[in-house]
Amino acid sequence: MAKLYFSYSAMNAGKSTLLLQASYNYVERGMRTLLFTSSLYAEGDVGRITSRLGIAADAEMFNGEDDLFQRVNDHIQESKVDCVFVDEAQFLTADQVWQLARVADRLDVPVMCYGLRTDFQGKLFPGSSELLAVADELREVRTICFCGRKATMVVRRDTEGGALTEGNQVSIEKSVYVSLCRRHWEEEIGRWPPKGPRA
Repeated sequence: MAKLYFSYSAMNAGKSTLLLQASYNYVERGMRTLLFTSSLYAEGDVGRITSRLGIAADAEMFNGEDDLFQRVNDHIQESKVDCVFVDEAQFLTADQVWQLARVADRLDVPVMCYGLRTDFQGKLFPGSSELLAVADELREVRTICFCGRKATMVVRRDTEGGALTEGNQVSIEKSVYVSLCRRHWEEEIGRWPPKGPRA
């Protein structure tokens, strides 16, 4: 039985590398995979999943208006699809998460989603929230803070290196993000030490 998987982490944990490796394993065995990535990361009209290690693969792009169940089903009409991979899954809408769940449930094709859990303000992305609620299997991909603890949070820095606490949830410039443990994230964004009298 096919399942919907969600592998999540903070920034720079190697999610794209894992996705590309898993897809390669299918292809090496003569199987067909479909790769999707958010149009927010597109350069022109080309979708591409790229790892910091230097490996990459072409991918179809999705935006918030796309019906991903229909798109996968259209591919299946051409030839068998053995697995669907989605990079930047935090940018899926809640409806699209359910469309991918139906790919697993109705079309019997496994769907592997990879993305961030939370944004720079510590809030869940809509796609991640829905995946955490409905995915069959959740997998945490770990990375570390500069202190050596597990990094679970992300801070967005301005051009001077200061931590931003306000702004749009989506900003695609990866170089302004740093993964931190919860303790150091609170310190970076000014939530610790607490302001005012303690209860």
